[in-house]
Amino acid sequence: MAITLQGSSVKLRAILFDHDGTLVNSEPIHYEMWVQVLRTYGLSLSEQQYKAYYAGVPTNTNAIDLVQRFGIDVSPAQLAEAKNSATRDYLAKKAFPLMQGVPEAISSFHNAGLKLAVVTGASANGVHTTLQTNEFTHYFSTIVSGDDVRASKPAPDCYLMALERLGITADECLAIEDTQHGLEAAYSAGIKCLALPTEMSKHHDFELATAVLDGMSEAVEYVRQTLHP
Repeated sequence: MAITLQGSSVKLRAILFDHDGTLVNSEPIHYEMWVQVLRTYGLSLSEQQYKAYYAGVPTNTNAIDLVQRFGIDVSPAQLAEAKNSATRDYLAKKAFPLMQGVPEAISSFHNAGLKLAVVTGASANGVHTTLQTNEFTHYFSTIVSGDDVRASKPAPDCYLMALERLGITADECLAIEDTQHGLEAAYSAGIKCLALPTEMSKHHDFELATAVLDGMSEAVEYVRQTLHP
């Protein structure tokens, strides 16, 4: 089943979800992990700094900026591995908590006959944990993570790979993102994007978004109105 995307004659065939901050409320947890990692070097990271520079940005990119900004006497790769280790330890015990309305959204989109994918700049580990813990795996056609591409968001590579795997064009899908970096990645791939700002990303520039909405329930309603205008 295909539905017509608002403002377009092309049929909508897929929804491409970002992961951190969109499907799961992980950004506050990632912030706390970075705080702990930096504390070992005698450094402090404020929530304001995290929101301004690091929310929604892949770990490797954050590590490069942190080393440069704080003059840390360690390689970005070592700093990134310390953060990745903390993330693995967390995920070995539990999944990140879901954002409000996510189960209903996944079910609604799936029942509408849309293909679903996760397109994230983070590693695949967190995504697999989310899908398996919440029994979402069977809903999703593919996962594209930062492990799969050379250039992560805001580069369009991950979205372009998702299009190729799903066998669809950019006009036939809709992305859902919570950050400017993610929005720019989708836009650069030619994909329309719904922006769902969070407390961590509400100061970002979402001018390129097809619509800026207040949470996943509004994204469901946006697609529902497209299905039944």
